[in-house]
Parts: sequence; C-alpha cells; structure tokens
Amino acid sequence: MPEHSFSPIEGSLDRFAIDSDLLTNRLGDPTVREVIVHIPKLGLSMIDQGLKLPVLIYLAPFTSSGLARAGWKAFAETLPQRHERLVRENKMTPTILVLPDCFTSLGGNQFVDSEIMGKWSTWLHQSLKPEIAARYPTNEKFGLFGKSSGGYGAIHNAIQHPKKWQAVASHSGDVGFDLLYRSDFSNAATQINQQNGLESFLGYVKKCGKLSSDDFHALMTCAMAASYDSITELTDAHGIRLPFDLETCMIDETLWQNWLAFDPLNSIKRNVNSLKSLDLLYVDCGSRDQYGIQYGSRLMIDILHESGIKHFWDEFDGSHSGIEYRLDVSMPMLAKALQT
Repeated sequence: MPEHSFSPIEGSLDRFAIDSDLLTNRLGDPTVREVIVHIPKLGLSMIDQGLKLPVLIYLAPFTSSGLARAGWKAFAETLPQRHERLVRENKMTPTILVLPDCFTSLGGNQFVDSEIMGKWSTWLHQSLKPEIAARYPTNEKFGLFGKSSGGYGAIHNAIQHPKKWQAVASHSGDVGFDLLYRSDFSNAATQINQQNGLESFLGYVKKCGKLSSDDFHALMTCAMAASYDSITELTDAHGIRLPFDLETCMIDETLWQNWLAFDPLNSIKRNVNSLKSLDLLYVDCGSRDQYGIQYGSRLMIDILHESGIKHFWDEFDGSHSGIEYRLDVSMPMLAKALQT
C-alpha cells in the first residue's frame, strides 16, 4: 500500500474563475471555468525578492479535472503536495502550478478546438495563459503536462501552436489511433444500439444512475468523435458523427481520416519545426499499457528520431494506471527547462 501524505500545504492556493466565449459549445457546458493555482513557500519568497517564476499547466486525463488533482485522496498526495515535496527535497525549483477545470459533459477533454465541445486549444493560450500572466509574476515561460488525454493535449498544443509553449510532458498520451481507438468501435456500436441510436444513448447517459464500463467507453468514443471530427452543420446528437456504421460497424474511411489528422503519428510529420522549438519534450509510457499506447508511442519516438527532434523518452515497467509517481521525473525536468 502506498504511503499517505499528511503534509499541510505551506505555500499559496488560489482559486478563481475565467469566462471565455472561446468555450461556447453545443453540449450546454458552462463557459465559466474554475482554476486552482499553487505556489510553494520558497516560490513565494522568491517572488517577494522580485524574482519571476515559470508556469506549469496541468492537463487532466479523461474523466478527471485539474480541480481533482488538488483534492485529498487516501494513500496518495495531491499535486500541490507533490509540488511542495519536490521543492522541499531540492529536486525541483518552484513554479506557478496551474490546475484548470476542463471537464466536459462527454466525460473529458482532448484539448483541441471543437465546434461541439469548445475551442479548448485556443482557450489555453488565448484565455488561460494571459490570465495567469496578468495575476502572477511569470518569467514568460509556460509548460504543459499531463497523463493520457492530458498528455495528448500537451503534445497536440505544442504541435499546433509553436512558441506558445516552451516545454511539454506527455505521460501515456494518446497516440497511434488505428490501434488505440478502432479496437473499441464494436463495443461502442453495441452500447449505442442498445439505446436505439446515438441521440438516445446520449440522453441515457445523462439520466442513468451509474454508467457501466462498456457504456463509459462508448461515451469516450463519442467524445473522441466530437473532438476529432467536429462538423460545422448543426445536426442531432449535438453534431457528433461516428466514423463507423452502427448496423455493420464498418469504418467510413473518409470520416476516419478526420480522426487520423489529429494522431501525433501524422500531425508531427506535418509540423516538424513546431516541436524543434521546444526547450523540453518529455514522453513516457508503460510497457504494459492496457490501451496499447506503448505501441503508438514507439512509432512516435521513431518519427522524432527521424525528424531530428530532441526529446526525452522512457518506457517504464507499468500500465496505464497508478503512474502518478512518474511526475517525480517530469516535473523537475520541466521546471529546469523553463528556468533558463
């Protein structure tokens, strides 16, 4: 059993909200979003001395939120506690740690611009980033990091918005869509058909008391469709369209290509110079990842090597779950890269 952290927060924890029209969406989700900001005690002393700190923005995995990472959990430590411990142990220099709430009613966020879910990618650098810069003394260096969907979001935004972000870390971030997503389409079709179609399935999700594991994964497929194939024409089901036929589960290759355009295996090749401008690109993944992300990660690392993109890669012995300890590696590296 892991050790529980009883350490009280000695630094500052601020909580405020940001409203932005960029998050206008078809789901009915609010455009006002809460943000938690943590600064360790040593960081506060440095600010008092007139020094400026780099910024680390945490992007949460699917079904989670930055707010959750600041909350108490048995036999664990919160992200602010981890931040303070790493600084206290002289393993990491202080940063301005930002934990935004980016949850959506489809269960999560890929941090891309979507007509259905909102322009989350643009929001990160046009709304959240300026708000942090206005409230805190930053050194104008900003990094993104996260696990799974959050890790994907970090790399996606570094690719799409060069020089907006100076360092990123992806822990088991989504990559290799052909293996990662397609293998679950038959389950999604089955669960959606049980509710007599996509519109009814989304209604069922809102009304049911508890989602089964199969229903949850079907909802995740819907969220990915809303992220990667966001159409402009308003239709039913909030405009979501699936890349497969519900009757036969045959893939619509035209729609599937829309998804593949977002796969880092393809988007990196189209935007090689974006990642070359980073001060740090950190990628890791467990060798037993239950979603098969290690296979897409290996292909991505080959692309990084072939493209001459500097990076740090670590395939560790582990799965997709219980890997928060990997932040002890990435956070100090990010802070160091952003200090210079």
